Amino acid sequence: MENDSTAASHRNLNKFTDFSLNDLVHDSAVAIYACDIKGVLTFYNEAAVSLWGRTPDLQKDRWSGAYKMYDLKGMQLIPKEYPTAQVINVPNASNRSEVIIEHPNGTLRNLLVFPKALYNPNGEIIGAHATLVDISNQATLEEPRAFLASIIESSDDAIISKNLQGIITSWNIGAEQLFGYTAEEVIGKSITILIPESRLSEEEYILEQIQQGETVDHFQTIRLSKYGKEVLISLTVAPIKNKWGKIIGASKIAKDISEEIKVQNAIYQYTRDLETLNSISRAISSKLDVQSTLQQVTDASKEVTGAAFGAFFYHLIDENGAIKTRFTVSGYPAEALQHLDMPRDTALLHPTFHGNDIVRSDDIRTDPRYGQNHPHYGIPNGHLPIVSYLAAPVTSAKGIVMGGLFLGHPDVGKFNVHHENLISNITAQAAIALDNSRLFEEVKALSAKKDEFIALASHELKTPLTSVYGYLQLLEKKPNNEMAALFVNKSVKQLDKLNKLVSELLDISKIEAGRLQFNAELFDLGELIQETVESFRFSINSHEILLSRPNYPITVRADKQRIEQVIINLLSNAVKYSPNTDRVFIDCEKKKTITTISIRDEGMGLTPDQQTQIFTRFYRADNTSGISGLGIGLYLSREIIERHDGRIDVVSEHGKGSEFVITLPLPKAF
Repeated sequence: MENDSTAASHRNLNKFTDFSLNDLVHDSAVAIYACDIKGVLTFYNEAAVSLWGRTPDLQKDRWSGAYKMYDLKGMQLIPKEYPTAQVINVPNASNRSEVIIEHPNGTLRNLLVFPKALYNPNGEIIGAHATLVDISNQATLEEPRAFLASIIESSDDAIISKNLQGIITSWNIGAEQLFGYTAEEVIGKSITILIPESRLSEEEYILEQIQQGETVDHFQTIRLSKYGKEVLISLTVAPIKNKWGKIIGASKIAKDISEEIKVQNAIYQYTRDLETLNSISRAISSKLDVQSTLQQVTDASKEVTGAAFGAFFYHLIDENGAIKTRFTVSGYPAEALQHLDMPRDTALLHPTFHGNDIVRSDDIRTDPRYGQNHPHYGIPNGHLPIVSYLAAPVTSAKGIVMGGLFLGHPDVGKFNVHHENLISNITAQAAIALDNSRLFEEVKALSAKKDEFIALASHELKTPLTSVYGYLQLLEKKPNNEMAALFVNKSVKQLDKLNKLVSELLDISKIEAGRLQFNAELFDLGELIQETVESFRFSINSHEILLSRPNYPITVRADKQRIEQVIINLLSNAVKYSPNTDRVFIDCEKKKTITTISIRDEGMGLTPDQQTQIFTRFYRADNTSGISGLGIGLYLSREIIERHDGRIDVVSEHGKGSEFVITLPLPKAF
């Protein structure tokens, strides 16, 4: 049943159209409405009501039944700006407009409005009608397409599409910037105009992958620009499908990776250089030997620079002040150069031998300093055929030129700035290594002289001591003269001290030379301590030696004589450094895997600082003046115990005495 407004609209439509069209228009799926010259709605069908989302209010609505209307920018339109108003009131107004309408519930729809003016038989405008087409779904699809197209066009990367025959079908600004061609120049042409001839097989592979529906990701390759320049790119290619899923072409994204590859290569080269320099540093520092260092530097420099030949000349000043030159070569037998003269301080070699700068030449024959010296005027006969030349001075930390490193190659242009930097770093490391090697050789020489002196002194002292000792022993056996016997007895004791001192000096020399002999055997440590204490008691009368030991054997594997030497040394020190007391305590104890010997006195004691230095060779505490000794007994004792895989520790309190504890491992079988 029609309502009044619909009936009225039907009646008004009869003024402008044939009655036979009434039902057709009213029932049409296409939204249609009409209004008079003042915008009052005179007709609308159900499709229009559905599209507007509401039934118009004929008393209020003008020019349209929409709740609200906007332009495509989202600006709300007033009724006189509606398309039907425009077609009546604005000359040459468009008969096709796109607008956005809003439903009362806030829903938005995109519409195409086709307004037309209505005329009476006299040709006068009496109103307008409009057909409405809902394009909301189409707009929803077109918006992301437009957005995507905008992204593609503005992308810095080259984005290209082609068909399955390799013909270019689209070309963005990024492609124009990367390859130099405009879209007009390349669309319709084969993609092979960008591919070097040597890489045409890549296009066959890519098309084959695309036809199989596969994507080619981050394919690094080279392409050609319009001007023939090779461009390093990363290529991603994906198939393009139509709405039926059929593959009809491919899209390509090409990214210029020239700078990226350059940075990667620089990082790789920097890392490789660091590894090389670190390796060279370790190699030349591993042996403190001048000749080995020279050879290692020469070999390494030749390898890292790609030189065919290398030579290192090192100036050494001997003890008489004379300059001696050592040299090493690489890439050529050293024997072949033995008959040749050493390099002279010519104009070409002067910057190197005087530490001025690194010299590099792509072709040494073109250098104005080359070939100016009598008698050769160039490379002497028999010398290496050097064309590319690189030389660097080797300067010590004090600025003294120690020598020069020379590299050569028979071809032109083999060295560059990168090689200069490498050689600069290598020669700096070489200078440090050579300084260390030279110092080490000097120390070795001094050590050898010291060992020679100690050995000589020991021999020269021992020989007369032995003779005197023998004579005094003979005199001691003749008790006729009590005074003579007393003096002889005292002389023998002094000779014992001298003999002990010489033996200790000799032991130090043997320790430093690694020649101190140990003869390990199994023995009862408790029994050795008992015997040593009993013998020691006969040699002193100022102190009581109090021994505490278990009544079971403590078997150790050690050099019995050396362990006895350490015990006597510690007992002697305990007596010597406790002049105001009369007791020394010695304890022996066996634990699970170790045994300990403790020797304690109640004498002077040690300060914390003295305790940290007490085992240092030749160390004498500040408060021991007037007490004999050279400070070598504890040093020797520690060396002997540590050679037995043991340790010796001190616990002391200044003014209250000291305790020295020896720890030795027990044999596993015991």
